Amino acid sequence: MVPIITIDGPSGSGKGTVARLLADCFGLHCLDSGALYRLLGLAAERARVAPSMVARLVEIASAMQVEFKGDCVLLSGEDVTLAIRTEQAGNAASQVAAVPEVRAALLQWQRNYAREPGLVADGRDMGTVVFPDAGVKIFLTASPEERAKRRYNQLKEKGLDANLPRLVAEIYERDYRDTNRSVAPLLPAKDALVVDSTVLSVREVLEQVAGNVRCAYPELAQQGA
Repeated sequence: MVPIITIDGPSGSGKGTVARLLADCFGLHCLDSGALYRLLGLAAERARVAPSMVARLVEIASAMQVEFKGDCVLLSGEDVTLAIRTEQAGNAASQVAAVPEVRAALLQWQRNYAREPGLVADGRDMGTVVFPDAGVKIFLTASPEERAKRRYNQLKEKGLDANLPRLVAEIYERDYRDTNRSVAPLLPAKDALVVDSTVLSVREVLEQVAGNVRCAYPELAQQGA
C-alpha cells in the first residue's frame, strides 16, 4: 500500500489546512472528503432532494462529476469552491453524511483516491472506516468556541456573511449530529494521535504531525521541512 495519513476531526479544527500543508510538505496527494459531502449537499439542494429521499441521494452521489484542481473544487465543470464553504452547505453536508447509503456510495470513490506517491486524507471517518489500515492517524480537535472563531474569520476573509454566536450554536449542533449518527460516527480511531489545537499554531500542529509521518514512513523522512 502507498503511504496513507488520515486526519479526522470536527468542523473548524483545522484539519483541512493541516492536511494540505502536510501533503505539500511530503509531495503527496490530498483528499478533502468533507468537500464530497458538501458537494452532494449542494447538488441535492439544487435538485430539491431532501435528506430523507435516500434513493435519489444515492443516485446523485453516484453520478457526481468531481474534480480537485489545487484549491478549486469543480462540480460538473463548475467552480463551486466558495459555494460549498458556506455554513448552509456545511449543514447540508452533515445531514446527507448521516445517511448510511450515501456513505456507502462514496466509500469506494474515496479509497480509489489512494495512489502513488501517497495520500493525506482529511474528514470525519478517514481513519476509522475509509482507511482503517493507514500508517498514520491523527484526530485533530479544538474547543467549539475556538472553532467557531476560526470559521468566522475564514468566512469574513472570503467576503461571506457570518455571525459568531450563530456559528457557535451551529458547531455544537453539528458536533452532536456527527458524533451520534448511527453509521461512522465522529470519533478518534483507537490508534490515532489526538491533537488539541485550541492553543496551538498551525505550524506547531504541522510539526507534531510531520514527526509522526517520518517515524511511520521512513521513505518520506528525507522530504519535507
